[in-house]
Amino acid sequence: MFVRGFDNEKYLKLQSSKIKERISLFGEKLYLEFGGKLFDDFHASRVLPGFEPDSKIRMLIELKDEAEIIIAINTADIEKNKVRGDLGITYDLDVLRLIDAFRGYGLFVGSVVMTRFSDTPAAQSFKLKLENLGIKVYKHYAIDGYPHNIPHIVSDEGFGLNEYIMTTRPVVIVTAPGPGSGKMATCLSQIYHESKQGRKSGYAKFETFPIWNIPLSHPVNLAYESATADLADVNMIDPFHLEAYGTTAVNYNRDVEVFPVLKAILEKILGECPYKSPTDMGVNMAGNCIIDDGAVSFAAKQEIIRRYYTALCRMRKDGGAETEIEKIEILMRKLSCSPTTDRAVVDVALRRAEETGGPAIAIELNDGRIVTGKTTSLLGASAAALLNALKLLAGIDKEEDIISPEILAPIQVLKTDHLGNHNPRLHIDEVLIALAITAVESRSAARAIEQLSALEHAEVHSTVILSEIDASTFRKLGMQLSCEPQYQTKKLYHR
Repeated sequence: MFVRGFDNEKYLKLQSSKIKERISLFGEKLYLEFGGKLFDDFHASRVLPGFEPDSKIRMLIELKDEAEIIIAINTADIEKNKVRGDLGITYDLDVLRLIDAFRGYGLFVGSVVMTRFSDTPAAQSFKLKLENLGIKVYKHYAIDGYPHNIPHIVSDEGFGLNEYIMTTRPVVIVTAPGPGSGKMATCLSQIYHESKQGRKSGYAKFETFPIWNIPLSHPVNLAYESATADLADVNMIDPFHLEAYGTTAVNYNRDVEVFPVLKAILEKILGECPYKSPTDMGVNMAGNCIIDDGAVSFAAKQEIIRRYYTALCRMRKDGGAETEIEKIEILMRKLSCSPTTDRAVVDVALRRAEETGGPAIAIELNDGRIVTGKTTSLLGASAAALLNALKLLAGIDKEEDIISPEILAPIQVLKTDHLGNHNPRLHIDEVLIALAITAVESRSAARAIEQLSALEHAEVHSTVILSEIDASTFRKLGMQLSCEPQYQTKKLYHR
């Protein structure tokens, strides 16, 4: 059930002020690392209910005349076709999507940097594809001893081997499709090259998670660990901050490990490092904008459970790492939560599947009411549950057919007789199109369509792994999906 726990307007004001304050601290150029997602931070919106996914981009638009963007992608993520869980697309495709999206907001994307570059066919193919599209591409390499061997890293054989990225504006935003893409290393490499050329530059970091001024074991911070479980990241108390100020602050291992490198580089550039800890270099005000700790804690637990199911399904589909599952299980034990006791839709969906002997879906609406759907001759369980949810929201009797059979039947014939589908049941997107057509002449269908926006934030659980079509449609509607790691059939090939 959705309860607002975060003040987004307060966040925009505080965060914008903090970023502008940091920009004024440095001279000719500031490299600003943006962690998380810039204009579609759905993780933040899920664990901080009330956070708007485009909050960061709204702040950046104010700087668009003086800022440019570099997008970093780890070459290893191209090789293994790493997928963004919230969008269902690979990181390399997401780079193209990001460029289009930034340009749509009037922001200048200067280049793409391929980090930890290796001369493989996949890497070369992606590089050529970008260059054919007119996008500048730079190569950064893995450095032996990174991040501990500072003398080697800060040398011509370390950062010096990386290609210097040409930039033209005073504020350079470095972002990426996801974590582990080499954003910080890109910033530090650039600062090294700037110093070699006699120019002053600075570095700051804008990353929402972990939130530094809430407890280490707070559900919101543990949810961040679940989101990066495949990277083996861990949250930790910032030892540098504790030593410098005598107060605890939460950071994560990669920032703590790389801080001596950052400190050494900035000392070479500025004569002294302006930061005493990794926490100092951040500009994160999110912790000051939580207005209902119970609401954000509940939302964060839901996110951890959903991440658990995602990891289970990844293992079932393509052999994902078992260590990812084990880590999320540890996080759930820390919070004394489990899928069956803390995610209401799970038990309801499983019971419905047991009753019907087939796949089932449960949807928890934002007012706490739960509806279910089962597979029928006409509809998949997802489509059936969605229609039942819309009927309930619109006050329409559950038994009323709000889509004309005369519309559904031809769609089924088209699918099976002409498009080569063996399954005549309709997916969610097909049902919504049919509902929209029916709404032209049916007041009930029109009332149902009007309720689509009310599905945002609703929780969904499926007793089988859904087709990408249905999963994608749930995401587009803003619904939060989890699936049991089981296929509907015993076939070896699934689309």
